[in-house]
Amino acid sequence: MPMAEADTIVDVPRGLAGVIVTETELGDVRGGEGFYHYRQYSAVELAQSRTFEDVWHLMFRGFLPDAEQRAAFAAETARLRHLPASVQDALPGIARAGARSGPLAGLRTALSLLGAAAGFQPLYDIDHGQRGTDALVASAAVPTVLTALYRLGRGLEPVEPRDDLPYAANYLYMLTGEEPEPARAGAVERYLISTIDHGFNASTFTARVIASTGADLAACLAGAVGALSGPLHGGAPSRALDALDAIGSPDRIDEWIRERVRTGERIMGFGHPVYRTEDPRSRMLRDIARGFGGPLVDFAVRVEERVEALLAELKPGRELHTNVEFYAGVVMELCGLPREMFTPTFCAARVIGWSANILEQADDSKIIRPAARYVGPPPPQPVPAALN
Repeated sequence: MPMAEADTIVDVPRGLAGVIVTETELGDVRGGEGFYHYRQYSAVELAQSRTFEDVWHLMFRGFLPDAEQRAAFAAETARLRHLPASVQDALPGIARAGARSGPLAGLRTALSLLGAAAGFQPLYDIDHGQRGTDALVASAAVPTVLTALYRLGRGLEPVEPRDDLPYAANYLYMLTGEEPEPARAGAVERYLISTIDHGFNASTFTARVIASTGADLAACLAGAVGALSGPLHGGAPSRALDALDAIGSPDRIDEWIRERVRTGERIMGFGHPVYRTEDPRSRMLRDIARGFGGPLVDFAVRVEERVEALLAELKPGRELHTNVEFYAGVVMELCGLPREMFTPTFCAARVIGWSANILEQADDSKIIRPAARYVGPPPPQPVPAALN
């Protein structure tokens, strides 16, 4: 890059909102239309019609597999669910140390250990094929680590993965120790597919920034998990369900919402930084929830209706609808997942999207290095003499 161009400073919006920082073949979010896609396919349509392994193959290999390719890929990734002995042996200690912070915090440590145990090398030093192998190893291991840390934290033995179960069913099996009902496994699978990737969100961008340095894949994923752990990113599914608990009954909905709006508090599960229409993930998950039915679903639908109506009244001109977290919490509750595993479950899917982005970023050797505007006291100023 010529020096004059390199020295040029360009102002951008806070949070890089709307700023294009690279090109990608992995997908996009079209917020004005309420649509997002993985490569050339609607993500929601994929969730409704294909298996998790199919979409994983699409993100990593660039195309949807045929029946033979699907079987081979499922077998390959199932074998990788089993953790190295050194990682397995360390999990009880990680769970004890993170008893108060939970599986997601423990995953950061476990990923670093997995990378070391599996011999991950800096992305800069290995070829595309080895990067892809490392990505498969890490992605397949994450559900095993998360469920083991959850069970260990409750004094239970981890459940070994089963190679004969699909991704979502195996995840629920490792979590509960029981093979799940097909309806529950199917609902969780659709949720997992719908959350594999979603544009350049904070955790995905973090993974790509680290990848741009040439660091190993485990380092990139650990950084992404750190970004996901923030309540403004991945921590909302359980908080949205907590809001339903706080409201308690239909007669309290309006009072509860008005008070939150009056005090400027965020209503978890509503609004999105990109979508200006209904979140397509929320629409799909609402349909899944209605398929189960029951008091929780009826109450959630009623809360959604009243929140949108009151927000239209109290904040006219703003388009605020449910986002993925609102009905994700309802669906996961109905499928028997504990609330402390809502965000880790999100992570079990998003690791595929992170890894795909890491692989794409690793093919571009340009390091991501933005600038900041200094706004402190004007330099240079004399350095005060040290006091004796």
